Amino acid sequence: MRFLLSSKIHKATVTEADLSYIGSISIDQRLMEYAGLLPGERVLIVSNTSGVRLETYTIPAEPDSGRICMNGACAHLIKVDEEIIIMGFTLSDAPIQPESILVDKQNRFVRYLQD
Repeated sequence: MRFLLSSKIHKATVTEADLSYIGSISIDQRLMEYAGLLPGERVLIVSNTSGVRLETYTIPAEPDSGRICMNGACAHLIKVDEEIIIMGFTLSDAPIQPESILVDKQNRFVRYLQD
């Protein structure tokens, strides 16, 4: 069994950072659906802006809102307007085809990517 990339949202822009929230990352629900991410799923977040990497879990935000919010302690590491990649992984004993999407600067779906 290996952990394999199963979901990716590429070039998302952080729209909010809320230190007072308990934790996690809020992601536009429609983007979660395109990428195949589930509520509460563990994700790796990588900042293309600062190079920071962290793990947290997903919370769906309003569909079609473009909202990407770093919550709680995550907001100390990744700030508003940073460009990030959000990745989910699946434990599998066989290769899988990840659902990878590209979004624009307003976090609107652009297209599926081929990895």
